[in-house]
Amino acid sequence: MSTAKSLSNQELLAQYSRGLVADLMLKHQWMLATAESCTGGLIAGACTDLAGSSAWFERGFVTYSNAAKTEQLGVDAALIATHGAVSEPVVRAMAQGALQHSHAQVAVAVTGVAGPTGGSADKPVGTVWFGWATPAGVRSEVQHFAGDRAAVRAATVQHALARLVEFLA
Repeated sequence: MSTAKSLSNQELLAQYSRGLVADLMLKHQWMLATAESCTGGLIAGACTDLAGSSAWFERGFVTYSNAAKTEQLGVDAALIATHGAVSEPVVRAMAQGALQHSHAQVAVAVTGVAGPTGGSADKPVGTVWFGWATPAGVRSEVQHFAGDRAAVRAATVQHALARLVEFLA
């Protein structure tokens, strides 16, 4: 029961944050791009679920594979080889690449281990790196979310949008 309630609360928070992102993007007359790995387009989907999002949502990149990160966003393959796809340097490069390969002024990027497999001692399941590129520069941080794959992905969407609101406000 607590998992269902938790997901429900996260969905409500994501909807609230999405509305605030829309208001702030419109206020600044900016467009948003997303670069997503572990969420597979859920952030873009959450944004475009909102009617009128074409006024502020420019495009979404789903770069699940390392090759896609390199081909679509220009992330240096050596950066991925050195640090791994789930790392601060890679998520920062993803956010910057989303701006460089779009007409957006703001980007959010995520890369992580949603599970149930794929984790390691250094990067356990639930590890997600976030990157936000705005006119003020690029910010990044790591979070560790508990729960199953769906819970990690839902928490990632909510956190990405909520922190974007903080950076834009």
